[in-house]
Amino acid sequence: MSVPAPPSVYPLFDATAPVFRAHEGGKLGVHATQPLRDRADLSLLYTPGVADVSRAIATDPSLASRYTSRGNTVAVVTDGTAVLGLGDIGPLAAMPVMEGKALLFKHFADVDAVPVCMETGTVDELVEAIARIAPTYGGINLEDISAPRCFEIEQRLQERLDIPVFHDDQHGTAVVVLAGLMNAARVVERSLSSLRVVVAGAGAAGVAVTRLLATAGVTDLVVCDSRGIIAPSRPDLADHKRRLAALTNSRGLSGSLADALLGADVFVGVSGGTVAECDIAGMAPRSIIFALANPDPEVHPDIASRYAAVVATGRSDFPNQINNVLAFPGIFRGALDSGAAQVTEAMKLAAASAIASLVPVPTAEEIVPSVFHEGVAEAVARAVARLA
Repeated sequence: MSVPAPPSVYPLFDATAPVFRAHEGGKLGVHATQPLRDRADLSLLYTPGVADVSRAIATDPSLASRYTSRGNTVAVVTDGTAVLGLGDIGPLAAMPVMEGKALLFKHFADVDAVPVCMETGTVDELVEAIARIAPTYGGINLEDISAPRCFEIEQRLQERLDIPVFHDDQHGTAVVVLAGLMNAARVVERSLSSLRVVVAGAGAAGVAVTRLLATAGVTDLVVCDSRGIIAPSRPDLADHKRRLAALTNSRGLSGSLADALLGADVFVGVSGGTVAECDIAGMAPRSIIFALANPDPEVHPDIASRYAAVVATGRSDFPNQINNVLAFPGIFRGALDSGAAQVTEAMKLAAASAIASLVPVPTAEEIVPSVFHEGVAEAVARAVARLA
């Protein structure tokens, strides 16, 4: 069982504060899609009529997506071990975040999402638990599960289940980063393949961002963790970092993040750490900085703007917010509508292109659409469904 951090590290509870009042009673409810007005309705919606539908599904399981809520329902699954910037706070404390995720699913893509917050355990235990509840859902959105466990959990579920399994902390982030970088490259009049990119962070988001950028055509990628540049020569690498080392660092660099940034065109921060101004100053002219840690970016946008032509963050109070909500509602909408069994790399690339295309003339102040831009989820859903 995960152990929450001591209460003393959290702000005092205040039931009168607006944030607590907004969450009172939770943010979700259940509504019926069919009216129950009389005995005739009751006989259709429950016994005896429901037995006919159950018998039909028992004969042909594919009918479940049409005649139950499964075809439009996603489980938002977490064990509370890596929640936002809060860390391992446990399943109960993760519930408000998962409810918020479900609210975003419904608002942006009309997908019914259900929080499933479970006690943590071994990889085997979590895979088994999630697989056993999967028949209720048309898709599984893994959320806030600590690395490196999240990689194996996702892979094994993808191999075992016939519905989309998508770890949003990895792939949602990667899709929106790629969309932003596509347009940022246009602003500085560069191609993706010509960019020297440094990714700070080798957790869930860093791994996925790196892999998707490589798939999209970025050839010069260097990844750094808290100990510096990831290279095959380092003896301290976990399995997922060894795989990153094999994929990246084609110039054979070693040393610190500052060494990696010297002459780099792009910095993507997904580490939650900090980057010194002098290190940013060593980047190439007209560079691109994505400082995505929340609430405190790796380098403050005001400082980053002194050196970079394009600056993005994960925050809503600065231009160019790299926000997963641009991706995951539409990705699941497209996957559910098309009956896709998985979300492929080609679908992720298509989703990124669809997001980027919604800014026809990108500028330094606008490389991705606003999360409230009309039609984002629909555009992503169409792009994903075409590849199902």
